[in-house]
Amino acid sequence: MFKTKALIRLTFLAALVAWVILAFADITVLYSDMRSLPSDLPHWLPRFTLDLYIIALFYYYKFKVERDDNLNFTDLLWKVFATGLIATVVSLSVRLVLYLLGSTKLATNILFMDFVYQINLALFINFLLAAYTAWKRLILYQKTKWLVRAWVVFEALLLGILIYDSIHFSISPSVTTAVIALISLLGLVLSANMRWVAYLNFKQKWTSLLLLLLTIFYLVYFFYTVLISSDSIREQTTAFVPFQDHVFNIALIAFVLTYITFSFLVILFNLPTSSVFEQKLEEVVNFQRISQSIQTEQNEESVYNILLESSVNSVFADAAWLEMRSSLQGGKLFTYKISETETVAIKEHLEKNNVKGALVQSSDKTKNLSKYLGSMKNSRFRSLLSFPIIVKDENIGTLALLKEVPDGFNKEMTRIVSTFANQAGISIENFRLMEEAFQNARYKEELKIAKTVQRSLLPTKLEQDNDFEIVAFSESADEVGGDYYDTLRINDHEVALIIADVSGKGTTAAFHMSQMKGIFHSLAQQAPNPRDFMSKANRALVYCLERGSFISATYFVIDTQTKTIHYSRAGHCPVLLYRASTGVAEFLKDKGTALGMVRSHDYPNYVENNSVSYCPGDVMLLYTDGITESKNRKGEEFGGERLMKVIQENAEKSSREIEESVIKSLYEFSGSDDIDDDYTAMTVKFR
Repeated sequence: MFKTKALIRLTFLAALVAWVILAFADITVLYSDMRSLPSDLPHWLPRFTLDLYIIALFYYYKFKVERDDNLNFTDLLWKVFATGLIATVVSLSVRLVLYLLGSTKLATNILFMDFVYQINLALFINFLLAAYTAWKRLILYQKTKWLVRAWVVFEALLLGILIYDSIHFSISPSVTTAVIALISLLGLVLSANMRWVAYLNFKQKWTSLLLLLLTIFYLVYFFYTVLISSDSIREQTTAFVPFQDHVFNIALIAFVLTYITFSFLVILFNLPTSSVFEQKLEEVVNFQRISQSIQTEQNEESVYNILLESSVNSVFADAAWLEMRSSLQGGKLFTYKISETETVAIKEHLEKNNVKGALVQSSDKTKNLSKYLGSMKNSRFRSLLSFPIIVKDENIGTLALLKEVPDGFNKEMTRIVSTFANQAGISIENFRLMEEAFQNARYKEELKIAKTVQRSLLPTKLEQDNDFEIVAFSESADEVGGDYYDTLRINDHEVALIIADVSGKGTTAAFHMSQMKGIFHSLAQQAPNPRDFMSKANRALVYCLERGSFISATYFVIDTQTKTIHYSRAGHCPVLLYRASTGVAEFLKDKGTALGMVRSHDYPNYVENNSVSYCPGDVMLLYTDGITESKNRKGEEFGGERLMKVIQENAEKSSREIEESVIKSLYEFSGSDDIDDDYTAMTVKFR
């Protein structure tokens, strides 16, 4: 950026210096000729400095205009107009000075006249090169390889003519004619490139026409001014080289004028198509808005509002409404520049006339109902067009467009809005799918958090004792489950154990599981007997569990002093106890009702205290029903017998090895890692 600005300043300074030398050299040569004195300066110097001035200005505008990517089409025309305006104001200021001087000697002095001529010539060439650079930018819009090559040849020919004007070497007339013919042909071909015009809207085209007209005015003004000045000076001296003798200047004027004329005529003839182009552009923009609404809008209603606004803008309707049908919430009405009262009145009028069309939700056809609306009194609308909104082959709503003029909709408008309605159906379906995906993603994320919380509720370390060793495992069928196990040391010789299964699955079960943990830790420290523990736990849970929910549980207290297990079962799976002395395992089937099933003070009557002694080598397995009810591919359950067999076959092993044997047998039986219910078990090996 800094380098470009420096080049712009440098080329402008070079052009200014070249013009000063040009003016001085031309006046000096002219003065010497008038006085019949030998000139200290060569006669070719004015031509040479004029070429330098032209080249410096060419690169000035090349750096200033060609490299500015922010200029649009009208900006380019505006720059040409602004350059011409400044040049014209300066020229008119000089004419004012001449007018004020009147017929004084200074005004009629040929040297002063030549100085004024050089000012006007410099302004004219400056304006021509500004226009030339802008035309180049416009011509090479959407350039092709052929077009670039043609332009390079055109510029090379102009450069050759410029050199010819400076050196003025002799050349064959046939060559001159061929060069002039070629540059004229190339100029015409290049001037026919008007692709940029198609991208102007109606307002821009009118602006461009005005700017081009003013540019033509500047061109004519300067041509007339320079031509008159050069003729006046040439009548008084032969040393003066008039403007029209510079072939380059004439070629440049011809090209600039040709492109101005072509541009003006093409824009003028394209004015009637502007509205069509803008309408198509509006359609594209509205299609884009509907498509982008899937990602940018926060709710489905926003998509409906965009559909209404886009449809109205695309066919220049005066109002619209959108009626959506929902099986859960009933119908919803969205309006645009029409009240709900007017909407209801139009629908009632059509119903009275027994009109069957897209306004009937079961219809899947587009209808132009304007003829029926024309007979409606006290209504400002006289044209009606309706479309069904289809999602997954289901008609979910109706789009109705209205105009205040009779027969306001044609076939093209019908096609456009029908396409919008189809796109809207796709957008709504995609929006719903995306919203569902977002909800699923949020749900999964919440489940991950709940699983982490649930895992934190289960103990990371179980109580151990010289008399026994405890291990446990738990696997949830869903992200979170409702199985719970825990241990708590009551005193030096008593340890409390609990295993529980909350009815149901998912986050609700996990929530009740956390309640059970709180109850266990608060009550077990009070060292109640197992029956009292269950009674108090039931009393606490009655206020927390909704009706229909319950928790099955078994609460144990292992007394290492008396070698006794005290327990109470509340609707949970029976305890599996293996006796090392007999080598036989048995289920301890005792009565008990699940927590939350009985919501009265009679619950203590439904549970009981139980006791059983233990000896070294005995094994006690606590489990949830997900293990015994696990099914294989044939639909058979794992059952208690298989569980008992696994314990009996592995009872001599450590508690960890017994647990691994149960897990291995369970998964081998089911034949899959996917489980239908939560798996939880605690293995207690006495020693």
